[in-house]
Amino acid sequence: MSRRGNCWGDAVMERVFRSLKSEWLPAKGYPSLNDARRDIGFYLMIHYNEIRPHKFNDGLSPVVKEGVYYKKVFGVC
Repeated sequence: MSRRGNCWGDAVMERVFRSLKSEWLPAKGYPSLNDARRDIGFYLMIHYNEIRPHKFNDGLSPVVKEGVYYKKVFGVC
């Protein structure tokens, strides 16, 4: 983790939450807590990690980029 005054430790999660708020959450909120849990869980586990392209990963999702890395380094996918 980062030391005091060095915000690098929080930068990744702040970026995820910013994307969640700006791309996914409905403006009027959710009708129930269960709807919110299901929808946000889908965003984080499926959309953000497997589908959504990330600029830092050359336009690939984290799961695809990791597969490319493992195939390149270890010869497996």
